Amino acid sequence: MDLKRNKNVLVAGLYSLLLIIIGTVGYMLIDDYSFVNALYMTIITVTTVGFGEVQHLSDIGKLFTAVLILGGLGVLAYFITSISQNLFQNQLSFFYGGYNKMRRKTKMKNHVVVVGYGRSGGQVVSELISLGNSLIVVDESHEIVINNMGTPIRFIEGDATQDEILEKADIKTAKSLISTLPNDADNLFVVLTARSLNPGLKIISRASSESSEKKLKMAGVDSVVMPERVGGAHMATLVAKPDVVEFLEHLTIHSNQATQLMEIMCSDVPEDLLHKPIKEIGIRRKSGANIIGFKTVSGEVIINPSPDTKLIPDSKLFVLGTAEQIEHMKNILEGGR
Repeated sequence: MDLKRNKNVLVAGLYSLLLIIIGTVGYMLIDDYSFVNALYMTIITVTTVGFGEVQHLSDIGKLFTAVLILGGLGVLAYFITSISQNLFQNQLSFFYGGYNKMRRKTKMKNHVVVVGYGRSGGQVVSELISLGNSLIVVDESHEIVINNMGTPIRFIEGDATQDEILEKADIKTAKSLISTLPNDADNLFVVLTARSLNPGLKIISRASSESSEKKLKMAGVDSVVMPERVGGAHMATLVAKPDVVEFLEHLTIHSNQATQLMEIMCSDVPEDLLHKPIKEIGIRRKSGANIIGFKTVSGEVIINPSPDTKLIPDSKLFVLGTAEQIEHMKNILEGGR
């Protein structure tokens, strides 16, 4: 971004120099000015300071002067605008750099790194915030980063395929990374970089084709999401099974909804409840929440597990209930009562 701003200033300077050369040569050829007089006449004309003519001008010389004045106004305006913009953006970057440096003093842990703040990335960030997750957003757009400088979310400007950028996002202490870049090749590079820095990181990536999905999984992605596939399946279901969709929309993980679907790690359950069957704990009887799923250590998902299913470390429970029922159930599991 600095290269682009400096280039604008350089171009403006070259335009100004070219205009002075054209003016000097023009006065020397048209009205036989000396070099010094031609240069002086060009500068006072381009800068429109209002001094008089150095020597008599012919009609052609007067027309040339008029064109030079108009050209000078345009070049001068462009030059001043480029300089002002460069100074302003450098100053803004200075303040942003200090602001971001201050926020980096405390290293984040167990957070989510979101790469890309486009339509998909913005939606991901909104959902994660509503669920109470701490996160860091990485995006190459200088404008996006500056515009979100005052928000509670920490934004980092840069290419997420570079090790140093992900290290700034505390990737080594993050729990997850979500790559939402529109280009599958970019997502692949981000995944490879992140996996090399944090082998235990959970990685979710966007993909636009099945071939990319396979490559991303080979690169170490835990889950691949194809927006077109998800959107198409949802629209088809709205036609074929509209009531099912309406019912599922009531099952949400958002805390502001009446019904919640939550997952609970059995490792968080007190030891006196581990290796006990679900029926002995009596979650539904005591809290009213329903255990609708169970994920084994090997990754097998069991829908509507039997009452004899035992709580094993590293397995998961999927529980459905109201906010009050879920909270009551957590108290039961945490307190063992």
